[in-house]
Amino acid sequence: MTEEKRETLIDRKLLELLVCPLTKGPLVYDQKRSELISKSAHLAYPVRDGIPIMLPSEARPIED
Repeated sequence: MTEEKRETLIDRKLLELLVCPLTKGPLVYDQKRSELISKSAHLAYPVRDGIPIMLPSEARPIED
């Protein structure tokens, strides 16, 4: 596994515990973009160096 791949992976147990801070809904991990997607809030939270940044101000708006 490359160094880049290791940085973007997120622990599955952590992913099961995390929820969207706005809606408290589930998140889906997009490994390709290194983001946690909240479909209910239409936001993508970045994952930097394996750490989810769960601040709405850091999230990217997404369209369905």
